[in-house]
Amino acid sequence: MDRTRIEPLFAAALIAGITFTANGWVGLHGTPAVIWKGAGVALLALWARSKAVNSGGRMIAAVLALGALGDVLLELQGMAAGGLAFLAGHFLASYLYLRNARVPAANWIAPPVAMGVALFAWWVFKGGYQVELLAFYVFGLSLMTASAMLSRLGTLVALGALLFFVSDWLIFLNQGRLIAPQIAELLVWPTYFAGQAFIAWGAVHALAQEKPTQ
Repeated sequence: MDRTRIEPLFAAALIAGITFTANGWVGLHGTPAVIWKGAGVALLALWARSKAVNSGGRMIAAVLALGALGDVLLELQGMAAGGLAFLAGHFLASYLYLRNARVPAANWIAPPVAMGVALFAWWVFKGGYQVELLAFYVFGLSLMTASAMLSRLGTLVALGALLFFVSDWLIFLNQGRLIAPQIAELLVWPTYFAGQAFIAWGAVHALAQEKPTQ
């Protein structure tokens, strides 16, 4: 697989995701905005599935599809429904990354790190609305991020997971009124979509080197 060639489907995903940043100024609402928002990661998922030659490739496509579902549900059903879709994706991604750990014996590192970050989130936001659910989500997010950093799937996957982590923490801090809303508005979507794009590109190319399976 040529790492230097950006195919039309991946290019379309980048165009959809990058241009959605402008919706803060365009102010599009309703169904067109939902479609626009979901299109970027949905196209990444379709591209990943078209390149899948084994279970790992199909799995990363499913992770991206859950991300696209989360994007849409956030708009249609709110934070709880969208968060559940993202959380499912985090756990599936964690399984994939840990299955492809650089050093299998290091797999035990990710869960306690994730638990530590979740406890930190609970402490920061304690007294807030549904802080226990937030802490559980942070556990899944942190497990995914730590697992990506332990995996052999490459620097882009680790960077993408870290950007996803940063994007979600900007949302948490904004909801807790710990940062200016303008910062969240400016950075949440770019860090999130860049993270998903890096994960897609890095994981698909790394997993394509594995033995094809049915």
